[in-house]
Amino acid sequence: MTWVLANLDRLLSLTLEHLYFSVIPVVLGLVLAIPIGWAAGLRPAVRAVLVNVSGLLYTVPSIALFVLMPVVLGTQIRSQVNVFAALTIYTLALLVRTVVDGLSAVPSGVVDAATAMGYGRVRRFLEVELPLAVPVIVAGLRVAAASTVSLVTVAALVGFANLGSLFTDGFQRDIPQSVVAGIVLVLLVALVLDRIIVYVGRLLTPWTRVTSRPARAVARPASPEVAP
Repeated sequence: MTWVLANLDRLLSLTLEHLYFSVIPVVLGLVLAIPIGWAAGLRPAVRAVLVNVSGLLYTVPSIALFVLMPVVLGTQIRSQVNVFAALTIYTLALLVRTVVDGLSAVPSGVVDAATAMGYGRVRRFLEVELPLAVPVIVAGLRVAAASTVSLVTVAALVGFANLGSLFTDGFQRDIPQSVVAGIVLVLLVALVLDRIIVYVGRLLTPWTRVTSRPARAVARPASPEVAP
């Protein structure tokens, strides 16, 4: 506890850096996964290819992808773009299948009804299919956010300061408090992002919230006693 109190400023700075590297790839991955998942659902052949490719991308080791990004993008080795690109790829790999599954779960009767009402393909997607797929997408987004928060720590190995730096410094300098603090803070960041995603998902799907009112006891007048 003494070590934590003595390093509060550093812990706060690393936590903010960790959030910075976590939130942006998750948002970018979601923005890209929605149109890709929609396009994949239009044709079975395209769906099979995109889903399989996205699954293969997630199997690439994170440290290798961080090192490979400067070669592919032509950026500097210490550019933050490399981290964002690599983590966005991982998020996209997880979310493409989720978006496809969410859109596939929309009842066909609802889609047919929207079409009969004159909805075009794009309008039907935006106003009918996507809102109904939100619960499934939110579930996948929670997994992707937790995965991204953990993967950000690997970026510390290639020189980007975040909570993963507490692991590397703690092991190199034999400071177990640093390692424990890093583990706790990474878990807190993941939990905070998870709660935010759940809250936003509930705001976007008000029809899923069941409001139950406590049953009120109905007061009944006491029956008069009959005098003998």
